[in-house]
Amino acid sequence: MTPDDPLVRWDWVQSHSDEIAQRVGEHLELTIVAVAVGFVIAFALAMLALRVPRLYAPITAVTGILYTIPSLALFAVLVPYTGLSIVTAEIGLVSYTLLILTRNIVGGIRGVPAEVRDAAVGMGYTPRQLLWRIELPLALAVIFAGVRVATITTIGLVTVTALIGEGGLGYFILLGIQLFFRTPLVVGAVGSVLFAVVMDGVLVLVQRQLTPWSRIR
Repeated sequence: MTPDDPLVRWDWVQSHSDEIAQRVGEHLELTIVAVAVGFVIAFALAMLALRVPRLYAPITAVTGILYTIPSLALFAVLVPYTGLSIVTAEIGLVSYTLLILTRNIVGGIRGVPAEVRDAAVGMGYTPRQLLWRIELPLALAVIFAGVRVATITTIGLVTVTALIGEGGLGYFILLGIQLFFRTPLVVGAVGSVLFAVVMDGVLVLVQRQLTPWSRIR
């Protein structure tokens, strides 16, 4: 790589289009699995914190510690036990979603006005009906905001998992660094940014469809 080399060699991009598409698919799969599994775990933790409020602080403390651990350090700890595998990647990625999702689920449900709850209880709603028919729909905008943040964060972290062989678009960043070749480096970096922008846009559209009452008129 020299200063006179072009930033992007389009012939290389064209000849590697199939591999680029494959890596985009890997990036998408890693992201969706991590956010989906993270949401299920975070939802269970949030329900526990809402049922037993004194557990909220310990739950956020533990998930906060997981969130602050540097990704490379976390993968280094996991590799001796789970190897250079997708399991290692997903454990790390899921860990970073828990704090964001748990806080937003709890915050969204706690933000439901007390008078709305009282009215629902007065109409004979059971606790389960109150949760699924009243609280969750009203908290959906806040919960979805957490999903968006967790998704964008995960997309960025997926690139780091290239170091354990599971990096999606991060593979090209690592390849570019190893070969001192700008084109794959740009493909990986720009591709990851564009992927995050597109995914955020998709989630915004989904949120608008699920929460029409929250649209700005």
